[in-house]
Amino acid sequence: METIKLKLGLHKMIDEQKNKQLLMAVYDFLKSRQNEDSSLWELLSDEQQKEVLLAFEESENADNLIDKETFFAS
Repeated sequence: METIKLKLGLHKMIDEQKNKQLLMAVYDFLKSRQNEDSSLWELLSDEQQKEVLLAFEESENADNLIDKETFFAS
């Protein structure tokens, strides 16, 4: 995907997002990576990047989520 198309897609998703917690998580993630010399994302293979994006997409469905107590109990 071209960088411009990727940025436009991100802008659209962010503009349409109503979940403040998700927006804060994305903001914090991007902010924490802003000043790094090398991008963790760039170190991932294409397949790994696809998996991360798929996991993010799946996390938008509340049926796919578990509470933190269940997560930490595992």
